[in-house]
Amino acid sequence: MTRVVIVDDQQLLREGFRLILERAGMVVAGEAADGVEAVDVCRAERPDVVLMDVRMPRLDGIEATRRIVAAQPEVRVMMLTTFDLDDYVYAAVHAGASGFLLKDVSPQDLVHAVQVVARGEAMLAPGPTRRLLARFAAAPPNAETPRPDVTERECAVLRLVAKGLSNTEIAAELFLSEATVKTYVSRLLTKLSLRDRVQLAVLAYECGLVRAGGQT
Repeated sequence: MTRVVIVDDQQLLREGFRLILERAGMVVAGEAADGVEAVDVCRAERPDVVLMDVRMPRLDGIEATRRIVAAQPEVRVMMLTTFDLDDYVYAAVHAGASGFLLKDVSPQDLVHAVQVVARGEAMLAPGPTRRLLARFAAAPPNAETPRPDVTERECAVLRLVAKGLSNTEIAAELFLSEATVKTYVSRLLTKLSLRDRVQLAVLAYECGLVRAGGQT
């Protein structure tokens, strides 16, 4: 059963999220009103997923995410914000967030997003995701990021993950079964010691496997 910690400085919003998640059969293991409390609650409760607000007093959600992921790599953090701003998405991904959604998400989509992130997959709002990938694509490769030691087929899958394609879309592109693609993605995560598809995408762009215009 998925255990969730809800972090937001608005009590009514926390209560609303709790009601939605508990109705879906999830366990709300704890709540926090700011980033400092979030770090403490996660240390004590060891949740599967954290719903993390971005703007909070004392410690914001970006820094709280960074501290939680550093101490507990198995915890998945999904950022929730009312601000559809690229800088938040960029900072959240680099801090270790596995997902990003706007607070006006429907209850059904919220539950689905938590389930996806709990499985170790990525969940980012479509608009911010497209702009995030475009931003990475436009940036020059990071000279300090080594090119991953992967096979030709693994590299092909990695490039398509970085372009934001789903397993189904990758399977159609490479003429593979969806199960085979899922195996490749899992193998890449293990081989490269990464948590999820977001980190795979970041690595692919930062090492130059994918560049602006989709060139490799």
